[in-house]
Amino acid sequence: MRSHLLNDTTAEQYRRSVTEGVERVAAKLAATDRPFTGVTVDALAPAIDSIDLDKPLLDTAAALDELEDVYLRDAIYFHHPRYLAHLNCPVVIPAVLGEAILSAVNSSLDTWDQSAGGTLIERKLIDWTTARAGLGPNADGVFTSGGSQSNLQALLLAREEAKPGPGGWEEGASFAKLRIFASEVSHFSVKKSAKLLGLAPDSVVTIPVDHDKRMQTVALAHELERCKAAGLVPMAVVATAGTTDFGSIDPLPEIAELCAQYGTWMHVDAAYGCGLLASVKYRGRIDGIERADSVTVDYHKSFFQPVSSSAVLVRDASTLRHATYHAEYLNPKRMVTERIPNQVDKSLQTTRRFDALKLWMTLRVMGADGIGQLFDEVCDLAVEGWRVLAADPRYDVVVEPTLSTLVFRYIPAAVTDPAEIDRANLYARKALFASGDAVVAGTKVAGRHYLKFTLLNPETTTDDISAVLDLIAGHAEQYLGESLDRAS
Repeated sequence: MRSHLLNDTTAEQYRRSVTEGVERVAAKLAATDRPFTGVTVDALAPAIDSIDLDKPLLDTAAALDELEDVYLRDAIYFHHPRYLAHLNCPVVIPAVLGEAILSAVNSSLDTWDQSAGGTLIERKLIDWTTARAGLGPNADGVFTSGGSQSNLQALLLAREEAKPGPGGWEEGASFAKLRIFASEVSHFSVKKSAKLLGLAPDSVVTIPVDHDKRMQTVALAHELERCKAAGLVPMAVVATAGTTDFGSIDPLPEIAELCAQYGTWMHVDAAYGCGLLASVKYRGRIDGIERADSVTVDYHKSFFQPVSSSAVLVRDASTLRHATYHAEYLNPKRMVTERIPNQVDKSLQTTRRFDALKLWMTLRVMGADGIGQLFDEVCDLAVEGWRVLAADPRYDVVVEPTLSTLVFRYIPAAVTDPAEIDRANLYARKALFASGDAVVAGTKVAGRHYLKFTLLNPETTTDDISAVLDLIAGHAEQYLGESLDRAS
């Protein structure tokens, strides 16, 4: 079986195998006419269950044929202009090239002696991103697996920086007094991180949002003052620059002022909104991010990168020491004095992919303006989509978009029962998914079911949006007609 190891003797086999796989995917992309086939779990599971993994096919072409049946044929294709659901972007070709290279070379970014130039490339990209965010000359960061890990690490640093006095947490000290403040539409990973960090069940204080789904700073100021008066510790405020449901951006300058007033760590979750760092037109929408103590960025959302490609950034590089541990077999302390750069000194992970290469290749081929123009296109598209929805009497749209998300609800003319309208919207989403004609997301607003377009594909047009709205209305009307028939 040594013939399958990638090395100097198998380079030609590697070239043939990868080329064959690429050709299969390219053919599939070229022929895909809808984002999904509509296959069900019950239909697909038996095919996968029937495969005996202890009986290899011993042939690459045969394995690819099988893969076509169990994956490629029924995969959900984010490149299709009518995939409008979650924060999944179509990917740019230079990044896919980077993915192919990093997988084959298989560098691990934990230590210098496993990555060499990869370490320096990642550091260069972190410096580039912190400069774009305006975090200052002492900023640093590290690539992560995604926004949830970035948020977790940022809140770990905030917890440690909130410790009482220069000596650190006293032995046996409780985290019970620590509080995190986040809006009611912030990412669920904030509460999950609080639990993982050993904080109290009530440690996350939810701040209400305004009509535009932005954190109410008056309410935040009230809660910070109440926290202080109760002898609690305001550990961190999590401001969101691009909420998952609405794409809304919290008022960062005002939040920064409050954080400075109360001595509170300011974290900006810009997993979605980080695309504005490259924006040609809309960079001003995240003014205030430069005052953050930490920032989450997900390049695999709005920089058009393959999963995974994310980072956590910090204003003060020294705060990353809270994630630093030394092992003699990996990164002994002497390496610090020898000026050997080990990224594991900053990371929650040890073995870690060279995901930075994808962004590096993208910037070297397309440039930051190229990325920014693509993100600006989807932001512009969302405005056009909002106008379409606002003019359509069949729909109620929640807020005018700040980024590229639209949340709306089908409102039938002849039905007034909110619960029945809920069921019609749920049915329409499921029926649309089952048809494979388009994929949309769903959420709740004020306890009611709404639908959601997350527009991250510059190839999507207003004609696509209008067509999908017609499909949704058709499915909802079918449900309501059948419901009336059953009632009669």
